[in-house]
Amino acid sequence: MADRTERLRAWLRGYLDGEVPVLTPASADASFRRYWRLSRHPSRGGGSLIAVDAPPEREDSAGFVRLARALRAIGLNVPEVYAEDLAQGFLLVGDLGERQYLDQLHPNNADRLYGDAIGALIALQSAGPREGLPDYDEPFLRRELGIFDEWLLDGLLALPRAEQDRPMLEITYDLLVESALAQPRVCVHRDFHSRNLMLTEQGNPGILDFQDAVLGPVSYDLVSLLRDCYIDWPEERVQSWADAYFALAVRCGVLAEEHAASFTAWFDLMGIQRHLKAAGIFARLALRDARPDYLRSLPRTLGYVQQVGMRYPALVPLASFVRERLMPRIAARVDA
Repeated sequence: MADRTERLRAWLRGYLDGEVPVLTPASADASFRRYWRLSRHPSRGGGSLIAVDAPPEREDSAGFVRLARALRAIGLNVPEVYAEDLAQGFLLVGDLGERQYLDQLHPNNADRLYGDAIGALIALQSAGPREGLPDYDEPFLRRELGIFDEWLLDGLLALPRAEQDRPMLEITYDLLVESALAQPRVCVHRDFHSRNLMLTEQGNPGILDFQDAVLGPVSYDLVSLLRDCYIDWPEERVQSWADAYFALAVRCGVLAEEHAASFTAWFDLMGIQRHLKAAGIFARLALRDARPDYLRSLPRTLGYVQQVGMRYPALVPLASFVRERLMPRIAARVDA
């Protein structure tokens, strides 16, 4: 890593007219990317910049650049790309600041901030790119559910999947995949939540971490936003924001009035698929990447699965499995 940082400094000097950049860590990302804030950058007249180190064997910087330009073209507030070296995996991009939604949200401003985020989401879904995006299809959805099996059940909890559990999980996965594939398809950010949205003075919100966008179910990003793995809200507020989204989506042609009968179930079941995947990812971060801090988000994440699952008879077995077999083991790991 030290060698890559020196190579990044050398590359940046070419852009900064030979000045040696002073780099300050800008983010603790959950991927292989590293972000640095430049403390001296005369070429921008004192404005702040972010240097990105994304090892090319691990990260798709070309996809980030392509999507950043496409999203800026439709008016979304994403970082501007000023310089790129895709072979080395180095980028120099605009800085959207340090005010994450996660740290700024409180009950008195949540309606305004979520309103801004929903407006940005509608723009992404109605005008965002579709060509060239990976298809969020059945194999993709099932691979994600496999992360839950491999890393949370088998890896973190060492929970033997007895004969009686596997049929229930397979039936559940079939239901979740079927619901996801039944939905209208849009450009999906895939991590549209409070850690990737920045509170900005203009064009709020700033949007980060969009490089893994896909063409997929319309409810995916909304449930990422409203049933966030890092912050939760009373269910009546979540429902009011979901209702506001639906009304705006209909006005903008993302959805139609006839989708009203299906939308709540789409939203709920998409959330369960996402939260199972996220729980697996948190376990993977703890086990593979030595990031045990992510285990603290497991009770909230699987709590959504338990809470929402109890509303649907077909999902009650999953909710019971989470409550009775997973939660006690997770509590022991988080408290350890």
